[in-house]
Order: sequence, then C-alpha cells, then structure tokens
Amino acid sequence: MADDSELNLEDGGESSSSSEKKGGLGGVIPGLLKWIIIGLAAIIVIIVVVVITVKVAGKNSSSITAIPSAEEYVSGQREIFDWYTSLGLIQTSTCDDPPATVRVDVALAYKKDDKATSTEITQRTVELKSFLRRYFSGKTAAELRNPNNEDALENELKNGINDKILSSSKIRDVVFQTKDVIEQN
Repeated sequence: MADDSELNLEDGGESSSSSEKKGGLGGVIPGLLKWIIIGLAAIIVIIVVVVITVKVAGKNSSSITAIPSAEEYVSGQREIFDWYTSLGLIQTSTCDDPPATVRVDVALAYKKDDKATSTEITQRTVELKSFLRRYFSGKTAAELRNPNNEDALENELKNGINDKILSSSKIRDVVFQTKDVIEQN
C-alpha cells in the first residue's frame, strides 16, 4: 500500500495534475491548432470562390487578345505610308571631272495621316531641294549609276533629311521616282 500512496493512484491526485496541465501549456496547443485549421479552411474557401468566379466571368466575356502596335511585331505586313511627291525634278552636276548631270525626282514617305510631318515637309521644301542638290553634287556618276548603291543612297538621304532638315517630325522612307545620270562627252 505504500506503493499506492507513492504513485498516487487515487482519483483526486490524477484530476489535480491533469487540471494543471490543461490550464498550462496543454490548453494552448489545442486552441492554437483549432484557429490554424479555421484559418486554412477560410483560405481554401476564398481560393475556391475566386477560381469559380474567374471561370464564370471568363465564359461570359469575349476573348481579348493583345494586338502588337510596333511595326516589327506586325505579322509580315509593311506599314502604309503617305508620300510627299511635290519636290519636283532636281538637277545638278556630279563631282566628276568632267561632271555628269544628275536628274532626280524624290518621294518622301511619312506616317499615314501625320499632318504635322506633311506640314513641316511643305514648309521646308526649299531647304529639302537645296539639301538634295548638295547631296547629289557630292557624289560621282559611278556611285549614282550603280543599282546596288540605290538602297544605301536612299537610306543616307533619309537619315540626312531627318537629322539636318526636319526638326519636329521624321520621314520613314525615301524613294527615287526618277534617277538619271547623264554623262557629258
């Protein structure tokens, strides 16, 4: 019986020690677990509601796709330009000895419906003609006659006009409508 008193197998002893455990650390853990489970359940319910709402809203709306706006992303289509063709025929001599005569009719491309560029080109027609005359008088007849140089000449003209003549707008392309190189004999 001495052993019974040491082990404290009586009902009163067990209830007093278990009540101490419940009131201490033992009561906090089940309460904490209960709130964690409630929080997780709330998160799961919110996620399910959001997923269902997105699916329902997606079925009711039409498919929206982004359309690229930059030129390089348009599927193989070239941009459509407006053309300024009122510069007229420009005639000058080359830098050769003896000089050849160059006759050029240049068309300038600008963004479609860009009234500012059209207006600026019109206002700077005299400067453009002078620039073109000086440009062609600095070239040789061989440079101008070579068809392989035509793209390079057009690109040089485009960059020169954008850099030196136009201030608030830019042209997109230059094309020779007429380009005659006439050698003097």
